[in-house]
Amino acid sequence: MTDLSQDRAPIYEALERFRRMRVVPFDVPGHKHGRGNPELVELLGSRCVGIDVNSMKPLDNLCHPISVIRESEELAAQAFGAAHAFLMVGGTTSCVQSMILSVCKRGDKIILPRNVHRSAINALVLCGAKPVYVNPEVDTELGISLGMKLNQVKKAIEENPDAVAVFVNNPTYYGICSDLKSIVQIAHGAGMKVLADEAHGTHFYFGDNLPICAMKAGADMSSVSMHKSGGSLTQSSFLLINNAEDEGYVRQIINLTQTTSASYLLLSSLDISRRNLALRGKEEFARVTELADYARDEINKIGGYTAFGREIVNGESIFDFDVTKLSVHTLNIGLAGIEVYDILRDEYDIQIEFGDLGNCLAYLSIGDRKQDVERLVSAFAEVKRRFSKGRAGMLTQEYIPPKVVLTPQASFYADKEELELDKTVGRVCTEFVMCYPPGIPILAPGEEITPDIIDYIKYAKEKGCSMTGPEDPRIEKLNVIAGTIY
Repeated sequence: MTDLSQDRAPIYEALERFRRMRVVPFDVPGHKHGRGNPELVELLGSRCVGIDVNSMKPLDNLCHPISVIRESEELAAQAFGAAHAFLMVGGTTSCVQSMILSVCKRGDKIILPRNVHRSAINALVLCGAKPVYVNPEVDTELGISLGMKLNQVKKAIEENPDAVAVFVNNPTYYGICSDLKSIVQIAHGAGMKVLADEAHGTHFYFGDNLPICAMKAGADMSSVSMHKSGGSLTQSSFLLINNAEDEGYVRQIINLTQTTSASYLLLSSLDISRRNLALRGKEEFARVTELADYARDEINKIGGYTAFGREIVNGESIFDFDVTKLSVHTLNIGLAGIEVYDILRDEYDIQIEFGDLGNCLAYLSIGDRKQDVERLVSAFAEVKRRFSKGRAGMLTQEYIPPKVVLTPQASFYADKEELELDKTVGRVCTEFVMCYPPGIPILAPGEEITPDIIDYIKYAKEKGCSMTGPEDPRIEKLNVIAGTIY
């Protein structure tokens, strides 16, 4: 029987045994423990490159784990309160896509908020499912999109009883949470699965006084970005399920798109980080919460900024708030969030997570120190003193409800033509347009292009948002469905 002691890290332990064996490699990777690429060793170190190895019997295989990876999965499931946990090396993007591909086939309906990450809509392109969007309300003061209200979800379910699943952000990038437990009860009552995107909610599983996590709320599946607030290496995540009987099928779905050459650097980082959170997570996230509360208080004392917290909870569209998120509204000092983001990096050597048109987000987690937070607060004060200006002409709307004409798959693969931005109004887009981060599409395939959307794109470009998605790298043109005006 597997030893489920959370102080174990089976993959890491197996790699250490392998490293001591001094095996002569006649397999891939071709750098052969770094000997063939000395510059790589100089960058990463011999210890790191020496355990960048291929799947082999002593190290198990991610596609069909039976030993150390299997043990690591079982430990992760126990730590997260799930029936099973899958180690994922394609980021939470691959988790989200695997969730949707596991429950949706071509023509199936899935209910989801429109302020989802692009990975969810990409999954609809792959499988041909039809989105039923619940358009989030917008906090007009802060200019941010909120969570799904229960009556919105009920209405969507009543109008689409043939939908197969409901998809929920828990939380949004800004820390906004919907009433996940009630959504689960309503959806399950209608025979629908519930999928949770917890890319920004790893800490919900290990902290006190934080919003409810998906597994505890009874959701069927959850995507967890361990590399965000959990401390593992970038691109490593967990996919959690609440029904052990689904394990075999979900693994088949994962194996449709995930690499067969999984990085043991990523796998071992998941293993070690899970152990760290299981043993020390509560105390660590209590410290993170204190840091975030301190930063909010100090930034709000500066004046002009609004570092918002649980005071915005209204029990509906903002059912709960993730207090570790340091989200700061900037428009009252006359600067877009992306402008503050750029100034902090260029003038103060501070890299925050993202800035959009009205807000910026500093991501606090287990690696942060109080002296660094104090430096951030001081920089915010300096930015206001040096760069603030009038608010006139600032765009406040962060979310524009889409006009869905076709499914993402049908429009993405349709015959298309490329037009200049101003000439696309009234046409159906065949590609994505978004600011990244946060990666929430301004336009997705199948949506009608409106004058408001064109104005938003131009304004976002002018303010310096990092925009991605279209074939045209300058985003001066868009692809639309050829020959048809709706």
